[in-house]
Amino acid sequence: MIDASRGFDLRAAFAEHGSELFAVAVNALRDRGQAEDCVQETFLRAWRARDRFDPTLGSVRTWLFAIERRVVLDVFRARERVPRTVPHDDARDVDAGVADPLERLRMVEGLARLSAEQREAVVAVHLDGATYAELASVTGVSIATLRTRVFYGLRALRSHLDGTTT
Repeated sequence: MIDASRGFDLRAAFAEHGSELFAVAVNALRDRGQAEDCVQETFLRAWRARDRFDPTLGSVRTWLFAIERRVVLDVFRARERVPRTVPHDDARDVDAGVADPLERLRMVEGLARLSAEQREAVVAVHLDGATYAELASVTGVSIATLRTRVFYGLRALRSHLDGTTT
């Protein structure tokens, strides 16, 4: 990604990480158009800050995801500045039952950090409501292995959400 003689290779970074950045942005924002804008802004900021990238502090992937996180937070802040209209006869709280967007972003980030196998098992069992037996029949993986994947996946996810490390 970074070569002192050539500089930041934007095309290679986009080819390698663009789809993952887009998927995280779509999951966080629930809006494909805004997600596309976020990925574009992420690479624009990365290009502008290319001279400040230090490969000894982390990978290009980590650096890009950190930039994207700030871009997504900026979108959430901008959304909060736009007034929402509420029908006059609707006396309920506008935000009742709406999940905190920052919490949703942390959850998406946590799921993205899991291995593909752990993420598949956690999502199937805890979000889709599949039983271990159903998942085992679909994937061909033993129930014991699926339980282990879910256990360690949830532990890693909990650590991410709590801000601790495993």
